[in-house]
Amino acid sequence: MNRKLIVGITQGDGNGISYEVIIKALADERTLDLFTPVIYGSSKIFGFYKKLLHDIGNINTHVIMSARDLRPKCVNIVNCLPENVFVEPGQPTSESAKCAMTSLECAIRDIKEGLLDVLVTAPINKQAMVNEGFGYAGHTEYMQQAFGVNDVTMLMVTERLKVGVVTTHIPFKDVPGAISEEKILKKLRMMKASLQRDFGVIEPKIAVLGLNPHCGDGGLLGDEEQRIIIPAVQIAKKEGILAFGPFSPDGFFGLGNYLKFDAVLAMYHDQGLIPFKALAFEEGVNFTAGLPVVRTSPDHGTAYEMAGRDLADPQSMKSAIYTAIDIYQRRERYDALQKGKL
Repeated sequence: MNRKLIVGITQGDGNGISYEVIIKALADERTLDLFTPVIYGSSKIFGFYKKLLHDIGNINTHVIMSARDLRPKCVNIVNCLPENVFVEPGQPTSESAKCAMTSLECAIRDIKEGLLDVLVTAPINKQAMVNEGFGYAGHTEYMQQAFGVNDVTMLMVTERLKVGVVTTHIPFKDVPGAISEEKILKKLRMMKASLQRDFGVIEPKIAVLGLNPHCGDGGLLGDEEQRIIIPAVQIAKKEGILAFGPFSPDGFFGLGNYLKFDAVLAMYHDQGLIPFKALAFEEGVNFTAGLPVVRTSPDHGTAYEMAGRDLADPQSMKSAIYTAIDIYQRRERYDALQKGKL
């Protein structure tokens, strides 16, 4: 594919480090030879943070009202926020939460209209947004509803490590009751499909983690492995999914066994994300598998404590952008091959 892709980027919470990592990620003008960025936010906030950053040269920006009006050799900014928007670096506010919601809504509108090829979402403050009427636990759940799909899977990805989770943003006390044989099977099916279509793995091998310490020690420390996880793995194998486990998470990551598999399915959020971020924080990317569009995000949060101080590392934002582009291109190749087989 020779054409440059159009990459939509939401501003996230404007009082966090979002603009700083976005600006740093786009500061090298050579990036404009590779893709066309469209930021959903405010040229005023963009300018505010650019002045705070050192070693950032001139960035050719173009202010627009919609991605229909973009220019290919510019950093395009869709001014979708109020003119009088106020910035308070390091402070979660009602205004910054509302602006994050507006940015996301406008980007979703444009990608649904086919004006964007992929979407990269900058970090948000979930609690602040919920307080302002955002009825979702995070981007993943919002995107699922916005595109009307039955299920999605949060995948944390790098070149060497890919981790999915059965349960996402729910309280830990609710995790055991939320795990079921069918839910594990759904995630394994979705991960296999995504690994094949989005990451080019022909026959992916997926490791499944247990829920309890030492996988329950034969039922002494919990029976979810025997009742739910092992039967799910067995059914998956009968369906042709190369699923293995359950594995005890501590030894699995500590001994580097994850390197023997194409992906890992964890039972809950922290079980998968703590080792992932310990091993790959700077380069990690959050990818939503199961959507009709490609959506990625950096694997870090708003980092209010360093906002406005020129301390933010843009590597995860860069990885999110280029991972989205890679996935889009792999999907096109995969889909073309599948059509060729019909």
